[in-house]
Amino acid sequence: MPGNVRTVFVPLFHCLATALLAAMAAPPAFAEEEAASSNGKTAYILAVSWQPGFCEMRPDRKECAGQTADRYDATHFSLHGLWPVKKSYCGVAADIRARDKTGDWLGLPQLALAEETAARLQVAMPGAQSGLDRHQWLRSGTCHGGTAQDYFSLQLRLLDELNGSAVQALFAGRLGRDVTESEVKRAFDASFGAGAGNRVRMRCQTAGARSIVTGLTIGLSGDISEDAGLAPLILAAGNTDFKCAKGIVDAAGIP
Repeated sequence: MPGNVRTVFVPLFHCLATALLAAMAAPPAFAEEEAASSNGKTAYILAVSWQPGFCEMRPDRKECAGQTADRYDATHFSLHGLWPVKKSYCGVAADIRARDKTGDWLGLPQLALAEETAARLQVAMPGAQSGLDRHQWLRSGTCHGGTAQDYFSLQLRLLDELNGSAVQALFAGRLGRDVTESEVKRAFDASFGAGAGNRVRMRCQTAGARSIVTGLTIGLSGDISEDAGLAPLILAAGNTDFKCAKGIVDAAGIP
């Protein structure tokens, strides 16, 4: 090959190779934009428990010892937590974080909550009897950007909306019987808009030959610091796999 041709060809070859490798490493920009427009990105997870199922799997927990069929959490969803995606323990001191991870949550600092909020939380979040509220604040609430009062007031509002929906009516009407993925998705769509059910995942655990529903996780996105309803927050989130296709809606009490 003549010297002047080689001088041009070699740098050109390296440039093309570098560009090709970069293109292969990066996802197509157009595909990212298209995915974002048709399926939003989930920023938060609202986790709720079906307490009778949770307690069947963990009967030794404090909040499960006194569960009865006429208690609120026997027929309504209970609050587990509101989690920002891929963020936790924001600004929490290392020693407090280490204490939290031991699981002895009642030994953690008490929360500064209004008396009314604290009273409501004892009903809406039975796990507060085991210090779940303190754990959730340290792990997730510290990343929320407000006070503990703001964080839990928001969750109580969202939980009230869920418990006033066709989703709660479906579960309360199925005590001791199966509920299916399609039924849960239809209830979410009916209450919060078409496609809402695609932002939900059902959690189940196996007890012998039985698949027991222990709760739901619901994708959210948008400005949750405002008074936005549950519907727009759900519909702005990304789709997820439902995971548990069918499970028993447990009634209060250990069989």
